[in-house]
Amino acid sequence: MCYLRMINNNITRGFLISSIMFLIGTGLQSCTKPEAAQSPNRVKLAMRAIGDQLLLNNQDSISLVKPVLALQHNIYQLSFTAPLTIYPDSLVTLVKYNLNKSQLSPYYLVEVLQCQDQEVAYSYQMHQEVEQSIIPCSGRLLPNGCYVITIQFTKWEPSNSGDYWYIYLIIGCVLAFIVLYFKYNSKKVVDTNAENTLNLGHFKFYPDQHKLVTSATEISLSNKECELLILFMQAPNQVIKREALIKQVWEDNGVIVGRSLDTYISKLRKKLKEDTSIKLTNVHGVGYKLEVKV
Repeated sequence: MCYLRMINNNITRGFLISSIMFLIGTGLQSCTKPEAAQSPNRVKLAMRAIGDQLLLNNQDSISLVKPVLALQHNIYQLSFTAPLTIYPDSLVTLVKYNLNKSQLSPYYLVEVLQCQDQEVAYSYQMHQEVEQSIIPCSGRLLPNGCYVITIQFTKWEPSNSGDYWYIYLIIGCVLAFIVLYFKYNSKKVVDTNAENTLNLGHFKFYPDQHKLVTSATEISLSNKECELLILFMQAPNQVIKREALIKQVWEDNGVIVGRSLDTYISKLRKKLKEDTSIKLTNVHGVGYKLEVKV
């Protein structure tokens, strides 16, 4: 199929820059919304999972985990309907596993409170950098009793990049766009410097690439249009008979045509109309002539 492509470097570069800025802006805007990764519902689901596993560690499959309470926007409370024994090592492992699985912040403070006096029976603080975490007395168990566990998130940051897959997608799209843009433009430079170039008025004709080029316009030609134009340029300002055109372009290739020649001449004439020094005229009853003003 034939097509007409307008090349405007300023517009193309402007579009490229605008697109990149829009995509990067979208990614940065997404990065400023940590509450999406730290949603209360996600925290509560993770804490219920921790409570269920603590009960199972006590061989208790009957008691229930009470509804998780959000005491503040970053503090959540876990409690049970029955006493239990808490193994600190197991608690540390369960909390870390479930919060990480839910892609919640790795910065948090865990406190185990005694129900009767709200005294802290055990606590520890976690930080993404292990050496900054504080986990005391992890080997001593808390005897069977009524406990409330609170988790306070000390910094709003997801534990991994799982929720930011779309940022990597945006960056990938930007890079792909840049690569394609420069690949396309480098191809144009090679094309316009090709050795097999013919001058036709204000046009440069590239037979091997089937196109006409001016300073601001690139016009693609079909195979037949290109073959016809080559024949006309070989005999400028001379009448070429219809029979000769049909034979060389169609019949020599084993194809018999009716009015295909007239159709392609019409298309070619439209593509040459931008240059008034070139005119493809019909010599009635004889053939066609490419008139080129010298």
